[in-house]
Amino acid sequence: MPMLTQAISVMTGRIAAILAENVRSILLYGSIPLDDFRPGWSDIDLMVLTRKSISPAQANELVTLRQALAAQDPDNPFFRSFEGGMLPLESVLSGKEDTVVYWGTGGQRLDRRFHVDCFTMLELCQHSRLLMGEDIRPLLPVPSYRELVAGVAAHLASIRQHARITSARLYSFGWLLDIARCLYTLRTGCITAKTRAGFWALEQNLCPAPDTLKSALSARQDPTAALHDPQLMALAGRLGPDIQRFADELESELAKAMHSKGTDV
Repeated sequence: MPMLTQAISVMTGRIAAILAENVRSILLYGSIPLDDFRPGWSDIDLMVLTRKSISPAQANELVTLRQALAAQDPDNPFFRSFEGGMLPLESVLSGKEDTVVYWGTGGQRLDRRFHVDCFTMLELCQHSRLLMGEDIRPLLPVPSYRELVAGVAAHLASIRQHARITSARLYSFGWLLDIARCLYTLRTGCITAKTRAGFWALEQNLCPAPDTLKSALSARQDPTAALHDPQLMALAGRLGPDIQRFADELESELAKAMHSKGTDV
């Protein structure tokens, strides 16, 4: 994807130019290093780590950089897909508050904290790509299995709270793939891509609604076609029961993991 490669190169260069000597490391993580980037669904995830605090002038320029680059090159759709955080490496390692530039799906902001959950940390440690600067990945703490189990438990609670009813949106299918990823992590202690996790769950006969999971994988593999498929999008709006049945399997697997590893979360 030439335009994707160009967007990453331009974004990396502009961030580096703004931060100048304050750049320590720029890492690409998420679906691209996992070879699962799907235009129309996936984000471009960046972690920008600095040597010291980001200055107010730098922060104010960085926080709206996505929009600025999209305006400069409106034919490239990928500038709007960047997400992630920019902050001092020391803040990631110690949890100390400092200036944070945050880019998310719903917008951007300046903050004082950036929470790196255990799944993101494992991706950064094991599946990220160094775009610029020093390779600081050996300095990052690899999450323990106990931490991964706790992360799965937190995600299961979110599924129970937010995915009982779904809307007719593409991302509603993501709940099923997230459950598959959590199951994979519990069984292997590793992270895998959403698409691979979905196929793995089918192969392992873990999903009580396999046809629904197959539909989720179809939507994941071709998001543009899915958006123009009325039957598929109608299904997205009534996924709640199948998501909760799949979550029952995750809850059972979580209980086994907690018992076998003596993990109390």
